[in-house]
Amino acid sequence: MPVYAIVKKSIAAFLLLFCLNSQAAEHFYIDNASISKRGNGYSLNATIHYPLSPRVIEALENGVPITFLQHFRLSEPFPVIGAYLPWDWRETHWSTVISYQLRYHALSEQYILLAMDTDKRRNFPSLNSALVTLGKIEQLTLPPEHDINPDTTLLEIQSELDIHALPTPMRPGALISDKWQIASPWVTASWP
Repeated sequence: MPVYAIVKKSIAAFLLLFCLNSQAAEHFYIDNASISKRGNGYSLNATIHYPLSPRVIEALENGVPITFLQHFRLSEPFPVIGAYLPWDWRETHWSTVISYQLRYHALSEQYILLAMDTDKRRNFPSLNSALVTLGKIEQLTLPPEHDINPDTTLLEIQSELDIHALPTPMRPGALISDKWQIASPWVTASWP
């Protein structure tokens, strides 16, 4: 068999695997990220959709707690080279991470959502209802100590699975598997 035929088949197989792999990968996505005026400050409303891969669901249903991180960043871009070039530098005024842990309690057949910073627990009868509640960001107050100029300030949101919070035996496999590398891109919220 000629070399070009072998190379052609190899490239076709690689492209097929790449296309199948990219379709199988799940990603979180953020909708309706908007900021509203509330008294003297601002608050954020957004919806995060959490489609989980079958491997993550299997681990959750077998008792592995899954940790979700929600990142928030308030920054202001300023041009580095000039006002008309598209490249800018961002000065971060404030950033925070809110983490939630989702568990499945097999005996009661309930999903338990725990806010890690407040230790507030909520029980849900289904995984879907727990993920919908986890994805609702309503009236999250932005810090008032920062001088916010809606014309120049950006509020960006991102969410991801915290694979470093998995049990130690699962971490190496999760670090190299795309079934655990689930995150959303950074999304900029719209100002009023």
